[in-house]
Amino acid sequence: VQLQASGGGLVQAGGSLRLSCAASGPTSNEYAVGWFRQAPGKEREFVAGISRSGGSTSYSDSVKGRFTISRDNAKNTVYLQMNSLKPEDTAVYSCAAGLRIFGPWLYWGQGTLVTVSS
Repeated sequence: VQLQASGGGLVQAGGSLRLSCAASGPTSNEYAVGWFRQAPGKEREFVAGISRSGGSTSYSDSVKGRFTISRDNAKNTVYLQMNSLKPEDTAVYSCAAGLRIFGPWLYWGQGTLVTVSS
């Protein structure tokens, strides 16, 4: 399974962005997908996850109520809608595919940079 994250950019605080994670491979829809982020000087952290069917989701406390994860299995794509962005959301965001919504994470894609200006 190969993953490619896109959609990052520069946005003002309070703004919105939608990230996409495009998966390729014959079994790409058989995996849960998670979004992660890593800010400069910090460890990578889990942001949101979605089950294979899309019926279950999970969010970190720091983004709950502001971010929404969804997937379109017909397009082999998982989305992360980010609203009410804050400067502390600035990070490189990447996606991963795994067996369950909380991992283990087996495949990783390259990240996309999100910068939120104050």
